[in-house]
Amino acid sequence: MKINWGTGIVIAFGLFMTFILFFVFKVQSNSKYDNELVTEDYYQQELKVQGNINRTSNANALINKVKIEKVTEGIQVAFPNDFNYKNIKGKVSLYRPSNQKLDSEMEISLSSSNLLIPKSNLVGGLWDITVEWEYDGVQYRNKQSVYY
Repeated sequence: MKINWGTGIVIAFGLFMTFILFFVFKVQSNSKYDNELVTEDYYQQELKVQGNINRTSNANALINKVKIEKVTEGIQVAFPNDFNYKNIKGKVSLYRPSNQKLDSEMEISLSSSNLLIPKSNLVGGLWDITVEWEYDGVQYRNKQSVYY
């Protein structure tokens, strides 16, 4: 039997589609390839965008801003010294872009105007740190990326 050009092209397309579908199935079914979302509640987070913008604006309007920096003991979040640290409430979110399983969140509990995130809680690499806090009824939001 002789194969003409048309039949050869159809066979080539069929083999190519089978090849692509094989790899798509292999990636989707293998747990080694993690297909996770950035956050589980992505759509609920999007509804809070305007509130985040307002809190960020409040934080940027401060004369003494929150400083997030790497220190030898871990990562230090320094709140403004002109605020009474006992009245600061909120949470710190640690987001690891490369691995959702390392994400964590902690309540702000201060004994001075500085909050230390211990080195033992961190794995080396890039961390997105979000500090959402409140002082005297005004809400603030600071976000910074730190490579630890």
